[in-house]
Amino acid sequence: MKKHLILCCGALVEIRGEHVSVLTDPIVSKCPMVESLYGYRNIDRNVVNEIVERKVKELGLFCCHRVFNSKLVIPYGASEIIIVCMQDNLFDAAVTVCDGAGTVITSSPALVQEIGARLTGIVKTSPVKEIKEYIERVGGIVLEPSSARIDQVGGLKKAIDLGFARIAVTIPGFNAEQIPKLRKLEDQAGADVTIFSVCNTCAVEDMLPFIEQADLVWAGASELVRARLGHRAIMQLGVGIPVFAMTGKGRRAICTYMAKHERKMVVFRSRLPYGTLERSPRLKKSASPLINRVKRCI
Repeated sequence: MKKHLILCCGALVEIRGEHVSVLTDPIVSKCPMVESLYGYRNIDRNVVNEIVERKVKELGLFCCHRVFNSKLVIPYGASEIIIVCMQDNLFDAAVTVCDGAGTVITSSPALVQEIGARLTGIVKTSPVKEIKEYIERVGGIVLEPSSARIDQVGGLKKAIDLGFARIAVTIPGFNAEQIPKLRKLEDQAGADVTIFSVCNTCAVEDMLPFIEQADLVWAGASELVRARLGHRAIMQLGVGIPVFAMTGKGRRAICTYMAKHERKMVVFRSRLPYGTLERSPRLKKSASPLINRVKRCI
C-alpha cells in the first residue's frame, strides 16, 4: 500500500490508503488556524489523527479520489498568494509539491491552488496514478512520475529549461538547506525566482541562515522564527501566524496579493515582529528530536 509522510501541528503522520497513523506527539498545543478550520482548542495526538483523517476522507488527499478544488482558501496561504501573483503576471510558473506526485511545475494558477488547499508539509510521498494523470491533464508537469520524488531544486531547473523566467518555488523548513542551491541556480540562469519558505513550525537553530535567504517566510508556530527572523523582515502579513517578507520581491508579492484581497484590513508602521500572545500558536516542546526524525525519513 502507498506510503506518505506529512507534518501536521508538528507531529509526524503516516498515511497508507485511508489509514492514518500519528507517529510522534505534536509539538503545537494550540493554534488559531486549527481552531478556526477544525474547531479544536487544544491539540494532542488524537486531534492530529482526526484532522488528517478528515483531509483524507473529505478531500481524498493521498488517494485516487483526490479532490482538486481551487475554491478552498486559507487566508494568507502560500498557494493563495502565488495564484494571485500568477494572475497578475508577477510569476509565469510555480514549483510546488503535491501528494501522490511530488514536485510539480505548472503555469496554471488554478492548479497551484487546487494542489495547495488544505495541504500541509509533505515529507515524503508515493506515486498515485490518478493524481498524476489529473495534474498532467490540466497542464502541470510532474518532475518524476515513477517515484513522486520531492526535489524543488530539480523542479526549478526543469522550469527554467522549459523557458519560464519568473518562478515561484515553495520549500518546507525541513529542506531549508536547499534554498542556497535555488539561489545559485537562479543566478546561473538569470531567472527571477521568488522563494516561499513554508512549514516552519519545526524550525531549529541551524535552519535559520537558510530560511532567511527566502523572500517570504511563514513563521507557523515557531517562536524561534518570530524572534530571530521577524525583526529582520521588511513587512509582515498577518498576526497569529505571520508571513514575513524578507526582500523587496517578497514585499511585492504580498502587496500584489493584498490589492486583490477583499477583506478589510489595517496597514500601519510597526517594529517587527508584531503580534499578540492570545492570537499566537503555542508550542509545548522542542522541535529538535522531530526534525532529526524527519531528516532520516527524507
